[in-house]
Amino acid sequence: MSNIAEGFDSNTRALLISYLGRARASIGEIRCQLYIALDLEYITEPQFRDLEENARDCSRQLFGFIKYRRSQPNANRIR
Repeated sequence: MSNIAEGFDSNTRALLISYLGRARASIGEIRCQLYIALDLEYITEPQFRDLEENARDCSRQLFGFIKYRRSQPNANRIR
């Protein structure tokens, strides 16, 4: 969430896209930590499945937003 906010505050499309990519990479880190939590039995299999699916959904949504922003006309400022 912080990466996305920082990208929006940059007021440039390129930086927004960059920070959206960082946010998506952070979701990958979260998914890794979920596997560790499952292996260490800090969470149950059903909890893991639910959380991992939420993380995948967020990643897909960010990817879609990145694609959308890349497809916009070459406007340098975010509106």
